[in-house]
Amino acid sequence: MDHAAVLALFDRDMREGARPDGPGARVERVGAVVRQTAPAHGWNGVVRSALDEADADAAIAEQIAYFTGLGREFEWKLYGHDLPADLGQRLVAAGFTPGPDETLMVAEVARLSLGTEPPEGVRVVPVTDRAGVDLVAEVHEKAFGTDASRYRRQLLDRLTADPDTVVAVLALAGGEPVSAARMELVPGAPFAGLWSGGTVRDWRGRGIYRALVAHRARVAADRGYRYLQVDASDRSRPILERLGFAALTTTTPYVYTPAR
Repeated sequence: MDHAAVLALFDRDMREGARPDGPGARVERVGAVVRQTAPAHGWNGVVRSALDEADADAAIAEQIAYFTGLGREFEWKLYGHDLPADLGQRLVAAGFTPGPDETLMVAEVARLSLGTEPPEGVRVVPVTDRAGVDLVAEVHEKAFGTDASRYRRQLLDRLTADPDTVVAVLALAGGEPVSAARMELVPGAPFAGLWSGGTVRDWRGRGIYRALVAHRARVAADRGYRYLQVDASDRSRPILERLGFAALTTTTPYVYTPAR
C-alpha cells in the first residue's frame, strides 16, 4: 500500500469531502475549514482545515465564536500532518483541551484475513433495535468507564433514520454482552470506518476484538469498500498491526467547551 497516496485519498474523500454523520447534522465549508454542526447530542467540530501561520489564529477564533453562539461544545480533529505545524499549540492557547493521541490506521480489505472467529461460547450478533443499542451502551460503559447516554442516542438515531450507513455488532457470551463495536459506511466513499470497539475487562485477551474487526471487514467487503480506517488507541494498535493495518499519521481531539 502506498501510504502517502492513501493518506491523500483519505484527506480528499473523508475530510475535504466529509458527509454528515447522523440525522440533523450538516457539513459546511467555510473558507479553509470544513466543519460539522449537529444536534446537541451529536458530534460538532472541525473535520479538516487548510491553514497557514498567517490565518490560523483568525480561523480558530471564528470557529470558537460560531460554536459558542450555538451553545455547543466542539472538537477540532487535528491530524499529525495538518498545517501549520504548531496548530495544536495555537488551539491550546485559544482554550482547547487536547485528548489522548491516537493513530490513524488503514488496511486494504482485500488483504485482510477475514476468517477470524470469536472464541468458543461467544457469538457475534447484529444490533438493529433499541434493546440491542442498550446492550451496546452497557458494554461501552463497562469497557471505557464513561457515560454512554450520548452514544446510545447517537447510535439509535442513526440505526432508525439511516440504517444503511452504520453497522453495529455485539459479542455475547451466553446471554451476557461482553464486547461491542460499530462501523460507519459513507456511500460512494472508499473507506469504511471502525469505531468504538470495546471489550469488558474480564473478557479481554481472548480474541473477541479481532473477531469483531474481521466481522465488520467481511461486511465492508460485501458492500464494496476498499479500505478500513481506525483511530487506534495504544492498546488496539498492536492488534491491528498484526491484522494487517498500517499507521498513516496521528490524530488528536482538541475540545472546546464554552463558558456557561
